[in-house]
Amino acid sequence: MKIGVVGTGYVGLVSGTCFADSGNDVICVDIDENKVERMRNGEVPIYEPGLNRVFDRSIREKRLQFTTDLEKAFKESEVLFLCLPTPPGADGQADLSFVLKVANDLGDLFNKYPGYRVIVNKSTVPVGTADKVREAISAKTDHEFDVVSNPEFLREGAAVEDFMYPERVVIGTSSERAAKVMTTLYEPFVRSGNPIIVMDERSSELTKYAANAMLATKITFMNEIANICEKVGGDVDNIRRGIGTDSRIGKRFLFAGIGYGGSCFPKDVQAIHHTAGENGYDFKILDSVMKVNESQKTSIVEKMKKHYGSDLKGKTVGIWGLSFKPETDDIREAPSLYITDALAKLGAKMKAYDPEAINTFKAAATKESLNNIDFVDDRDAVLDGIDALVICTEWNEFRRPDLGRFNEKMNAPVIFDGRNLYDLKRAKEAGLTYYSVGRPTVNGR
Repeated sequence: MKIGVVGTGYVGLVSGTCFADSGNDVICVDIDENKVERMRNGEVPIYEPGLNRVFDRSIREKRLQFTTDLEKAFKESEVLFLCLPTPPGADGQADLSFVLKVANDLGDLFNKYPGYRVIVNKSTVPVGTADKVREAISAKTDHEFDVVSNPEFLREGAAVEDFMYPERVVIGTSSERAAKVMTTLYEPFVRSGNPIIVMDERSSELTKYAANAMLATKITFMNEIANICEKVGGDVDNIRRGIGTDSRIGKRFLFAGIGYGGSCFPKDVQAIHHTAGENGYDFKILDSVMKVNESQKTSIVEKMKKHYGSDLKGKTVGIWGLSFKPETDDIREAPSLYITDALAKLGAKMKAYDPEAINTFKAAATKESLNNIDFVDDRDAVLDGIDALVICTEWNEFRRPDLGRFNEKMNAPVIFDGRNLYDLKRAKEAGLTYYSVGRPTVNGR
C-alpha cells in the first residue's frame, strides 16, 4: 500500500518506519528541511530502541523516503496519516492549528490530484477533530475521501515493539470502505490474534484520552498511597505487591515515584479534563490527579529541605537521570526539570548525567537551572565531591551500582531516590542515608 505520513515527530517517524518495514511504500513529510536531509542521510533524529534497525533496512530497500513537499506525498499516497503536534494551550485545550492547516492544504490537493483517499488522524486529538478535518477538506473539494481516527498506543522506549505487536488497533470510522482499507493495512501486525476494533470516530478519539487518563490516575493513586505510607510508617513496595496480585487491579503502573511526565499523560489528562468542562461536566478525579502529580514532582525537594534546611547554598547535588523515563531522550514534563529549577532557586549547585537526554534537557531547562548545572558524561563522575544524590530516572545503569562507592566518592552518602531503586536493607548495610518514596527513611550512620 502507498502511504503518506505528515509529520516526523515521535509518532510519525515510528509509524512511517514500521509501515515501511512491513512492505508498504512510505513517504514522510516534514517542514524542517534540515531534519529531512538528516533522515535522507540515514540519521534517526530521536532516540528510540530498535528504531535504527528498521529505519536503516527500510531506507536500504527503498520503501521509506522523506520530503518537505506535501504535494508529492499526496500525489503518491492512498492513505495519509496526520501525525502533527497538538500542544496544550494555556487552558489545557489541544491546539489543532497544525492539523487543520494541513487539512486545508489537502482540500486543495484533491482538486489537483483527484481519487479516493483515506485521511487518518494519528495524532492524539480532542473529540470531534475528525469532523473538523472532514469539514476543512470538504470546504475545498467535492472529491471522495474518508477521515479516520486511529489513535496510537506507543510507549516511549518500547514504541517499535508496540507498533509491530499491538495489544489492539483502534479504528474510528463510519465508512465501511475506509474500515476495509485500514483493516487490510493493519492485519500483518495482529496475526497473533489481538483485535482490530472498529468504532465510531468520536469514541475512537476518546479512547486514547481515556486510556492515558486511567493510567495517569493509577500512577497518582499509588503516589498518594506512598504519601500516606510516609506518614504512618508503611512501605509502598509491600502494598504494591499486595494489591498487584489482584487480577482486577494488575501489576503494572503501581510503582510510586516522583510523578508522571512525557509527551502523553500530562497533555492528554489536561485535554480530556478540558473537554469535560466544555461540555458542562466537572471531572473531579482528574482535578485531583493533576494537582497531586504537580506536587509529586518536587516532593523530593521538600525532603531535602527537611534534611538540610531551606537554604542549600554551598551544597552540590548530583542528578542521575534527566529524561522522564528510561530508554528515551524525551524530557517533556520530566520531573528533573522541576527538581533542578527548585534546587537552583534554593542556591544549590548541581552535577548531572543522563545516557541520552542531556542535549534535550539543555534545550528545555530554565536559564537559572542551566547556570547552576555542570553536565558530565559518566555516571560515577557525578558522585565526586557532591553532598547529595538525587535519582530522577530509573535507567538500568543506576539500578545496581556498588553502593559502597557512594561513601568513597561523595562528601556524605545521602541519597534522595525518586524511583525506589535500592533495597532498604542493602542501603542500611552500605551506611547510606537513604530517602525514597513511600518507604521508611534509612539512617545508615
